Amino acid sequence: MEYDYLIVGSGLFGSILAYEMTKKGKKCIVIEKRDHIGGNVYTENTENINVHKYGAHIFHTNNREVWDYINQFADFNRYTNSPVANYKGELYNLPFNMNTFYQMWGVKTPAEAKAKIEEQKDEFKIENPQNLEEQAISLIGKDIYEKLVKGYTEKQWGRKCEELPAFIIKRLPVRYTFDNNYFNDLYQGIPIGGYTKIIEKMLDGIEVKLNTDFFDDKEKWTSIADKIIFTGMIDQYFDYCYGELEYRGLDFEFETLDMENYQGNAVINYTDAETPYTRIIEHKHFESSESAKTIITREYPKTWSKGEEAYYPMNDEKNSELFKRYQELADKEGNVIFGGRLGMYQYFDMWQVIDEALKLVNELK
Repeated sequence: MEYDYLIVGSGLFGSILAYEMTKKGKKCIVIEKRDHIGGNVYTENTENINVHKYGAHIFHTNNREVWDYINQFADFNRYTNSPVANYKGELYNLPFNMNTFYQMWGVKTPAEAKAKIEEQKDEFKIENPQNLEEQAISLIGKDIYEKLVKGYTEKQWGRKCEELPAFIIKRLPVRYTFDNNYFNDLYQGIPIGGYTKIIEKMLDGIEVKLNTDFFDDKEKWTSIADKIIFTGMIDQYFDYCYGELEYRGLDFEFETLDMENYQGNAVINYTDAETPYTRIIEHKHFESSESAKTIITREYPKTWSKGEEAYYPMNDEKNSELFKRYQELADKEGNVIFGGRLGMYQYFDMWQVIDEALKLVNELK
């Protein structure tokens, strides 16, 4: 074989594998169907602003090993994610905390906030939440659910909240302190200079082919390396033989504005159902970039269809069962290893992608 490893995809997972295997003396080649490296963490410098081209990527983790690992490639600033919710012109702090409760009800103490939420929960008497709507109301009551959860979530997932699994809403923290720190992880920030510089360091000296789709010549690519690290869609690899897994798609609308500050925050969520986008990102606030202009992105979730870019999986019961069937096929592919969000069909945060990649590196030793 010409190579020890063919890595399909140059996102975090693939780039880490290429970097680590090359360090161990293995000959690697990376192929990437897009015209740039970095996958969805790709950033592009425009007007002295590092623009997150595929949505906001805010690094956070409690895993010291992961934090130390990624910091060898970049210095991180102390950015703390504190998004704001806009509901028909009303502004609320996120995550749900005492600031949110004061803005919603005028309550000023944790006891008052808890009493208000308990009062609303008692109206519904939900003991065993069966879907996202019931889970949300049992956590934060009707008012916050209807203004800050329902519309945003239904836009994001393309389904009614009653049709979504309850576990999705468990990602949202509820706090009885005046704390707008969304993640509350020990380590968090944005790499100074953007994520692309991290990937460039990982892939330095490694053969990379851009604008190269694995599926345009699958026979060729599967014959040039002893092992394949595949980070694309697992169902596509097997030619959708059991049917298509469901994913969510995204569209991004970029606008450069002739002003220094458009919205005063990096991320503002639009939580009403009528606004077609879920959020506006103002990129310069991630790194406090100095520029006479600003760049914003409106993010539009959409139904994914074959041939489009898949951004995250729909991990409901039906798709999870279908994925298990593909996983059984994957386990029989002796020289192919599936990784990343699409290869493992998991809604991973960045730190989890790194953690999974490092676990695989250890296994391959």
